[in-house]
Amino acid sequence: PEGVKVGKQRALVADRLTLKAIMVSAATGKIEQEIKLFEVEKPEPKHALNSYASPTAVIVDNFVYCHFGTYGTACVDRETGKVVWTETTLHCDHQNGPGSSPVLFGDLLVIHFDGRDKQYLAAIDRHTGRVAWKTDRSGRMHDNNDFKKAYGTPLIVESNGVPLVVSPAADWVYGYDARNGSEVWKAHYGQLGFSTVPCPVEWKGKVYISTSYMKPRLLAVDYSGRGDVTESHVKWVSDKQAPSKPSMLVVKGRLYIVNDKGIASCLDAESGEELWKARLSGEYSASPLHANGFVYFFGQNGTATVFKDGPTVVEVARNQLDEGFMASPAVSGNTMFLRTEAALYRIDQK
Repeated sequence: PEGVKVGKQRALVADRLTLKAIMVSAATGKIEQEIKLFEVEKPEPKHALNSYASPTAVIVDNFVYCHFGTYGTACVDRETGKVVWTETTLHCDHQNGPGSSPVLFGDLLVIHFDGRDKQYLAAIDRHTGRVAWKTDRSGRMHDNNDFKKAYGTPLIVESNGVPLVVSPAADWVYGYDARNGSEVWKAHYGQLGFSTVPCPVEWKGKVYISTSYMKPRLLAVDYSGRGDVTESHVKWVSDKQAPSKPSMLVVKGRLYIVNDKGIASCLDAESGEELWKARLSGEYSASPLHANGFVYFFGQNGTATVFKDGPTVVEVARNQLDEGFMASPAVSGNTMFLRTEAALYRIDQK
């Protein structure tokens, strides 16, 4: 972006924005292509901690699907760099910039659009870019439009033979039929919950939701219900150390969490009982990662802390990079890719 002025809470962009897909060689780190996808005149303001390219891309076969919220979605052939299609009809007022990532169900990309002005989710045909279905949120929300927005990413699960989109939004988490977008169930958070960021995770018939702001709350919801399941299918609730931005991680019935202030904890996923807790260095936005029996946490101050996966706290290593982590890590085989505020790193197993 050009013409940027940064205030206490939001970065105001006064001129124009170019949104790109960048192809980097996994072997060498060399930038091989920069593909211009959208030119935006006078984009909306965003939060100082956010970017206009926060949503995570989806790769299927030879195609990369890049989503930029209200500014559009694009399909790129990753062999040729050709833009196959763009979709620019789905809009909302993010207020703080885009944050929701698409997820794949069959040939559909399912995406949240929870803005101040309108709240819905939609599915885009990945071959054509056409909107396959679109469903408005049904739950009653706060009268203040600032409390209606969310930045969550859905999760696809299966219940009773139905593919479900588990979809956290402001004040409610929903279950939709992924095939047509029809609402199957919804559950209220039990308190105000908005600007929801963490992606749900699943374990043995339950999904785990963090409500983000004002005060984050953690809920375990049985996703087999129908209708309003607030009273019947919310299995436990915890108001301790829930994250506002990082997603959670579940491994063998252990739920790993790091909140924004750097408190890492491990809960029993079945009961919500805390198994251990540890104070990490700095603040956190990136989500934890599990690989090869270890759990990794990446801080905004550049600290990477490694724990052994298990019911007791065992810190294995603590490493430091010069720049901080906002993005979550990615793994391919025994290789880890880390994106800091200034660089992209490839870390290989020794």
